[in-house]
Amino acid sequence: MKRVYQQFFNFIRTKLSRAQLIVLVAVFTGLVSGLLAVLMKGLVHLILDSILSQKQHGFYYLLFPLLGLFISALIIRYFLGGYIERGIAMVLRAMARKGSYIPLSHTWAHVLTSSVTVGLGGSAGLEAPIVATGSAVGSNLGRISDLTYAERSLLIACGAAAGIAAVFNAPVAGVIFAVEILLTEMMVSYFIPLIISAVTGVLCARVVLGEELLFNFRLKQAFDYHNVPFYLLLGVLAGFVSLYYARVYKKTEHRISGWKSWFGWKVLTGGSILACLYFILPPLFGEGYERITLVANGLFTNFTDNTSLLSGLREPWGLLIFAGLIILLKPVAAAITIGSGGNGGNFAPSLFTGAYLGFFFARLVNSTPWFKIPEGNFSLVGMAGLLSGVMYCPLTGIFLIAEVTNGYELFIPLMIVSAVSFFIVKSYEPYSMDIKKLAEEGQVFTHQKEKNILTSIQLSDILHDTFETISIDKKLRDLVEVIRRSEKNIYAVVDQKGKFAGIIELNDVKQRLFDSRQFDIVPVRSLMKKPPAVLDEEEDMHSVMEKFDLTRSWFLPVLDKQKNFKGFISKTKIFYKYREILSASNDIYQ
Repeated sequence: MKRVYQQFFNFIRTKLSRAQLIVLVAVFTGLVSGLLAVLMKGLVHLILDSILSQKQHGFYYLLFPLLGLFISALIIRYFLGGYIERGIAMVLRAMARKGSYIPLSHTWAHVLTSSVTVGLGGSAGLEAPIVATGSAVGSNLGRISDLTYAERSLLIACGAAAGIAAVFNAPVAGVIFAVEILLTEMMVSYFIPLIISAVTGVLCARVVLGEELLFNFRLKQAFDYHNVPFYLLLGVLAGFVSLYYARVYKKTEHRISGWKSWFGWKVLTGGSILACLYFILPPLFGEGYERITLVANGLFTNFTDNTSLLSGLREPWGLLIFAGLIILLKPVAAAITIGSGGNGGNFAPSLFTGAYLGFFFARLVNSTPWFKIPEGNFSLVGMAGLLSGVMYCPLTGIFLIAEVTNGYELFIPLMIVSAVSFFIVKSYEPYSMDIKKLAEEGQVFTHQKEKNILTSIQLSDILHDTFETISIDKKLRDLVEVIRRSEKNIYAVVDQKGKFAGIIELNDVKQRLFDSRQFDIVPVRSLMKKPPAVLDEEEDMHSVMEKFDLTRSWFLPVLDKQKNFKGFISKTKIFYKYREILSASNDIYQ
């Protein structure tokens, strides 16, 4: 298959311009990514419908999430080497640190693991796995098409845009998501391949699924500017609930995934806790899009908690407490699902939480005798607020809800709530929970171009490993021989065990080289000095540049973990590589 594609591509390459070629590959990327997104969505709905139809026969359906976690954990353990890098963080890290190369296994691994996890009732979303799958498709098509790093990165974004567009029937939101999250450095010419990929993905969903599985609503009430103060309050609430979501999720997921025990116990524990949560709060089961539709269309008027503890309360307090518990426990359920061995993301859970948050706020306001606000509209806008605050994508939240409601009637409140929510979370946390650790380590791109270039540079790419070493026990005569056959002006000194001991600079010994009487007297040990700093071979370039700036050095030695000398890094080579990457960021039409 690969050979056939490459033969076809090599033939087409001679007939088309570079820009036309990239657009063609973008179409292939959108087609494959869209079909895989449709496959995942269809599988999950098929499985979920089969499970939920068994509810009338008792509560044994609550055990299905445990089965899903177990199957997913088995696939990861025995077919993926015991670990799978999940979601958007994986894609961003590949773009920043791996030359936009994503392993081929990611084109199917997320399809299998997330389908069984979410399809069998796991409280997570399919969007992050769909983004990872589509991105892997784009990366691998770019690889076998012999495209450059910048073009592979664009195709990764095309695959992600097609996946999001196919799931939500929202091509504009798919493009905005790719630009906002993945392409931190955007060129106008990139929009054409992104749009084409997104439209291709949407067409795949429409042709295969029709309208029945697509996520959309019809507005029942128009925007009323008198409600702007309430939308502002909802934005503030969404911002702080987003912070709560992120911190509770990360703490719970980290604790569960960090258990050092047989994976079966982790799955059993996580599945059991999920069963208890689902028994008390049934809406937490699965993706939750049916529940979102119910809430956003104003049809959430009664509930069942299986314990009768809340359903016995007088209105509206029973419904409010029920919705409040769902808001508080959804991040816990999502974290348990993923931390216990499942695969999924937080895109759908954040939309779910936002819908219930909007409903909770509107119903609370409506319980007073003074105000009456549309609960459906506030639920929809709440979804955008939580998505903006949890995923750090306010534009995606705005355009996604605008598209799925088939109009832009709510555009102003969407902008208000998303902007306020994002402003609040950004004030407390500079990075989203998915990439916070990687961003602080310099493993992913941010919106600072200079830092992104440094992030993309690998230490091994600029390492000078041709420098000669000299033993600490040698004499000046031996050093003279090294200098004679070398063109360098700095040398590494190693001890008896071959470990790095120090450096000798030519300028420091220049006078001694003209006095042959010292050749057999002066030991290398006395000529050696400690370097102003040393670099670890796995150190990121941000730290490297900080050390160069602090020491004002032009060369620094690089050591491995065993303190063995690997070579020198020169500031000149860093600047050369920086200019090379900068010049490679060309418009696709150039």
